[in-house]
Amino acid sequence: MAPEAVDAEARALADVVAGLRDELVEVRRDLHAHPELGRTEERTTRVVAERLRAAGLEPHLLPGSGLWCDIGPTVGPLGTRRVALRADLDALPVPDACRLPWASTVRGVAHACGHDVHTAAVLGAGLALAQVADTLRGGVRLIFQPAEEVQPGGALDVMAAGGLDGVSRIFGVHCDPKLDVGLVGTRIGPITSASDEVTVTLTGRGGHTSRPHLTGDLVFALGQVVTQVPAVLGRRLDPRSGVNLTWGAVRAGTVHNAIPSTGTLLGTLRCLDVRAWEQASQVLEQAVHDVVRPFGLDVEVKHARGVPPVQNTEGATGVLEAAARDVLGPASVRLTEQSLGGEDFAWYLQKVPGAMARLGTRTPGGHTYDIHQGDLRVDERAVEAGALLLARAAQLAGRTPAETARHD
Repeated sequence: MAPEAVDAEARALADVVAGLRDELVEVRRDLHAHPELGRTEERTTRVVAERLRAAGLEPHLLPGSGLWCDIGPTVGPLGTRRVALRADLDALPVPDACRLPWASTVRGVAHACGHDVHTAAVLGAGLALAQVADTLRGGVRLIFQPAEEVQPGGALDVMAAGGLDGVSRIFGVHCDPKLDVGLVGTRIGPITSASDEVTVTLTGRGGHTSRPHLTGDLVFALGQVVTQVPAVLGRRLDPRSGVNLTWGAVRAGTVHNAIPSTGTLLGTLRCLDVRAWEQASQVLEQAVHDVVRPFGLDVEVKHARGVPPVQNTEGATGVLEAAARDVLGPASVRLTEQSLGGEDFAWYLQKVPGAMARLGTRTPGGHTYDIHQGDLRVDERAVEAGALLLARAAQLAGRTPAETARHD
């Protein structure tokens, strides 16, 4: 997979990961065939824990599902504390349409976001580091987190259980099917957006469609909220912040000729900028009430804060880039764009410095897939690439002092 590594330590690591290649692909396929939704990842946790125990490691099980596992000393000879490598375990409520021998055996559930790849990569990094533990200047913590795809996410569960205690930096990867396998996308600063859930409920007097003037004409009012509120947000908040309110569901009524008495909108609010995210809730609620006021309906707005943007620190991003060049090649790093997707890895970065990289999963010259779609296919060489990248990042991170966490 990788070109010849740049030094003896990196070459030795690459040889170890190459020896794990077939096993890691087998683990990835097994997880893909047996996906589990957020906070139900009991089998997935068991598979990972058993493989870690077989390597002589001692995983620490989290309540419900998920685990972490430590390798090496708590504090290294240079005074460096543990570096964490994070994977997410959960799948999505999406039917699997990949049509491969290891397709999901669970109806309506699939690893459509590549978390099976993340898990196998972090497992591989851990197994490899356990074999070359003498190269570590500090300890490593493997975090296998539940429930990334739900809100509130499993990162908060991990932190509440002490999963970041003693950790000075954290690294992770996320599959990118728009990037060729063997390439890594990085970015200093925000790489994802804030992502929140919004629910708007209108209630009022219903009636016959022949007499809308005697009702609040609730469906019409919902339509005004759908079209006008996103426009208001775009004018009330800094346009550079990339605020985006998109509706995913409209629920009201059952028949052609009756105006219902209640209706609901479900959507997501995304922001590229933390400050706009902090202001958005008040602006959103006021905008909904102002739009609905002429119709005489009661309004309830629920804005469930999801995750802030993932903000990669400069030093940690530099470690990931150096690691990629060491084990994947000098031309392996690409500047990636900030996306409107949300990732609860952001919560870890509120506590400790770190970075997330995009891991290429597209076969060069092959089809470009999209995540969160049931037909997602990945080039399985990405498992080895991810394991190499994260293991080398753990080695390099132990050589330099950690940064100060950012909370802005």
